[in-house]
Amino acid sequence: MSAFTPASEVLLRHSDDFEQSRILFAGDLQDDLPARLDTAASRAHTQQFHHWQVLSRQMGDNARFSLVATADDVADCDTLIYYWPKNKPEAQFQLMNLLSLLPVGTDIFVVGENRSGVRSAEQMLADYAPLNKVDSARRCGLYFGRLEKQPVFDANKFWGEYSVDGLTVKTLPGVFSRDGLDVGSQLLLSTLTPHTKGKVLDVGCGAGVLSVAFARHSPKIRLTLCDVSAPAVEASRATLATNGVEGEVFASNVFSEVKGRFDMIISNRRSTMGCKPAWMRRKR
Repeated sequence: MSAFTPASEVLLRHSDDFEQSRILFAGDLQDDLPARLDTAASRAHTQQFHHWQVLSRQMGDNARFSLVATADDVADCDTLIYYWPKNKPEAQFQLMNLLSLLPVGTDIFVVGENRSGVRSAEQMLADYAPLNKVDSARRCGLYFGRLEKQPVFDANKFWGEYSVDGLTVKTLPGVFSRDGLDVGSQLLLSTLTPHTKGKVLDVGCGAGVLSVAFARHSPKIRLTLCDVSAPAVEASRATLATNGVEGEVFASNVFSEVKGRFDMIISNRRSTMGCKPAWMRRKR
């Protein structure tokens, strides 16, 4: 990556303030500012595999990819720079996780586009790190506060589920179609032929609903599922286990980590245009 996002451009207006800070970057890390900003030390944690691919090339082991951050991921950091995502429940999951690990007194910066709902950060963190808006530019807001109280974080409380034709779909914040089956998946499911055999690859698997629905009427298929999102990978594993379906699930930037040959590829990958998924902009 070379060009910076508007959110990163706002942060660069304050670059002098970060030179002596030991920073943890997290959230929606869409560029490589975490690797390029002049700091005393920098770490990054992301739930997006493609973001980790970019950052790990420059930051090595200081860039981490996982669903849940650990104490090792935030070790020695005295500042959090959090890029607000487009999904509020996703932000809550990530921030509660990170703030439960960082020591009281940590400087907290939250930056994001106004249209993404970054203003919600003030209310979300009011009990833990009261925020004040310190800059506004490029249609973004930058908020600052100091951690006064660590929240109690329990990842299990963020799990959800819904039913589709007798199947149980497990979900987490940030997973595509978290609250129900989308129109595109419904259409794709209607076209799958029963009693199919062979190796099937589900690209951009989300919560795993396509795979478990396919396996129900084609039990002899061998499933492989992949997604760039750590929440999606974990949700798909849970969906398969809950419905008694076997399959391999792993993180991959489309085909980057996929090995071998397949008889069929299925996908309803989410594509985004701004803050709304592309499928929401199309006419049904």
